[in-house]
Amino acid sequence: MVGAAIRIAVLLLTSFAVAAPAVASEAFLDGDYGNTDGCAYSRTGESTGSDNFFLLTNEGITTAASSCSFKGPVTKNGTSFAATVSCSEEGESGEADESVEILRTRQDYTIAFKDGTRWGPLKKCK
Repeated sequence: MVGAAIRIAVLLLTSFAVAAPAVASEAFLDGDYGNTDGCAYSRTGESTGSDNFFLLTNEGITTAASSCSFKGPVTKNGTSFAATVSCSEEGESGEADESVEILRTRQDYTIAFKDGTRWGPLKKCK
């Protein structure tokens, strides 16, 4: 009976280990990047309530009014990156896919949307 339970536990753990890489996105940043309030959220997980909130992580981009997750691979282009994000806006239903460039300027990143909107520069969070 104990042997069967151990085999089941091993099978379950093995199946999670095999499935995990397919779900996890590959890290392309060397840490989180944001403005003062975005980096405070990165450190604490608590929002300051500020309307001036920007955070770039390996999972996506978060602002005071929107949340965008990376959809598909993030491709490297020199020192910058290109990606498709799926964004939801506060107070609106549904999500919209958008192409973005994550532009590296010295040590900072700026998010550039196709419509000309730019978020940044975002500094590495400490």
